[in-house]
Amino acid sequence: MDLARQLEQTPSGAVIKCIDMHTTGEPTRIIYSGFPTLNGTLLEQRDQAKSQYDHIRKRIMLEPRGHYDMYGAIIIPETELVQSGEAHIGTLFTHNGGFSTMCGHATIALGRFLVDTHDLTAFPQRNELKPNLTALEVKVNIHAPCGLVRVVVPTSADGQKSDPSRPVRFLSTPAYCAAKDLEVSIPREIAWPELGDKTSLRLDVSYGGAFYALVDIRQLGFQTGLHNFSLEAVTFAVKRLKRHLVTLPHVIEALQHPEDQRLSFLYSVMVVDHEIGSKPDGVDGAETGLCFFAEDQIDRSPTGSCVAARMALAHAKGTRKQGQAWAYNSLVSNHFNTGAFVANIVDEDVKIEGPNTQTARSGVVVLVEGNAYYTGTMAFIVEQGDHPRVTPNAKIDVPVTVAQKVQRLSQTQYLRMVYTNILRGSGPLTRRLKW
Repeated sequence: MDLARQLEQTPSGAVIKCIDMHTTGEPTRIIYSGFPTLNGTLLEQRDQAKSQYDHIRKRIMLEPRGHYDMYGAIIIPETELVQSGEAHIGTLFTHNGGFSTMCGHATIALGRFLVDTHDLTAFPQRNELKPNLTALEVKVNIHAPCGLVRVVVPTSADGQKSDPSRPVRFLSTPAYCAAKDLEVSIPREIAWPELGDKTSLRLDVSYGGAFYALVDIRQLGFQTGLHNFSLEAVTFAVKRLKRHLVTLPHVIEALQHPEDQRLSFLYSVMVVDHEIGSKPDGVDGAETGLCFFAEDQIDRSPTGSCVAARMALAHAKGTRKQGQAWAYNSLVSNHFNTGAFVANIVDEDVKIEGPNTQTARSGVVVLVEGNAYYTGTMAFIVEQGDHPRVTPNAKIDVPVTVAQKVQRLSQTQYLRMVYTNILRGSGPLTRRLKW
C-alpha cells in the first residue's frame, strides 16, 4: 500500500518494526528493527536500555501503540555468548514497568520467530541453525539476561519453517527454591478484608530466571480458590502483599542470586491453586496460577519462567521428581481447556554458586513446553507534530504517573470484564473470547 510505504519512509531511526505473537493469550511483541544499538555484555546492554532508551520501551509497550499488559522482546544480535558461539542470538524482555530477566512465554514465541525469519540483518546467525530432518526440529540457543536458554522448535519437513501444530520446548537456566514456608506477618494497616483475623500468612520464594513469591490463594483468605473469586479483590491483596514483601529482611535475603546482584529482586507474586487445572493427556497432575508481575501486570499465560520456579520448589519439597510431567495453567488455559504449559525436571543435580553467596544452591533444570502463534506485524512511527511526541533523544512529555493512571484504569476495567466472564463461563463476551 502506498500510504504504508510513505509512512515508513520517515527519518532514519524513527521506524520500529515488530512482529506480534501470543502464547496462551499472552502477547509478545518482538522488536526486530529500529531499536538503538546497545553495547557491552547483555546485562550491560540491559542497563543501557533502562538508563538511555526507556522512553522507547514506553513508546512500544504503552498506549497508544500498546497497552498496560503488553509484553515485548527486543532482538539483540551481539552478546558475549553470541561472540563465544554458545548462543545464536540475544534478547531483552520488556513489560509495562521496565526490563525483566527471563520470560518463558516470550521464549516460546521467539523460538518460532527465529526459525521462520531469514532476515540476516535481524538474525545474523540464522544460517547457523542446523535442522534435524529426522526429528523435524531445530535447536536455537537464546541468550537471556538470566543466562543461556536452549530452545527446541518443531519444523516443517525441509527444516525451514516452524511447525505450529507441535509445541516449542525450552530448557530453563538453573532454577532453585530460595525459601520454603516463610511466615510473613501482615500489619493491620495493610491487611485486606478477606484476610479476616489472620495476622500472618505463609509463602515460598523460588527462582526460575526471575524471583517469584508463591502464595496459595487460600493463604490470602480466598477460600473458594481460583475457581470462583473476585479479581479486583485479589489484585488489591497482591498489590499490598508485594509492596510489603520487599521491605522484609528475611524475604530480601531469599532474593539474593548467587551469581549477579542485578538478578536479585522480586519480579512477581504468583497466586497458586493446587486443586484445579486443565490436565492434558500424559501428565501426572495439574494446577493453576494467577501471575502478577512488574507494575501489577497480569499474565494471561501460565508464566513459563515461573513454571521452572514452581517445579524447583516442588522438587525441594519432595513432591516432584525427575521425569514427572506436570501441567501448569492460567485462567485462560483453564477456560479454553488448551494452552497449559507442560514441564518436567531433566536434571536434579545442579549447583548454583557465585560471589553473592558463601554456599552453593542446589537446583534443577526444567523442560517447559507450550505453543505460540502469530497475530500481526507492524511498523511504529512518531509523526511530526504528534503530542506527546517521543523521539530517540527526548523523554516523554506527559508525566508518566498521569499516563499510567489512565492506562491502569482502562486496563483494570477491561480485565475485570474479561475475567469475570471467564469465571462465570457464560455470556456474549465469553463466546467472543477467541484468539
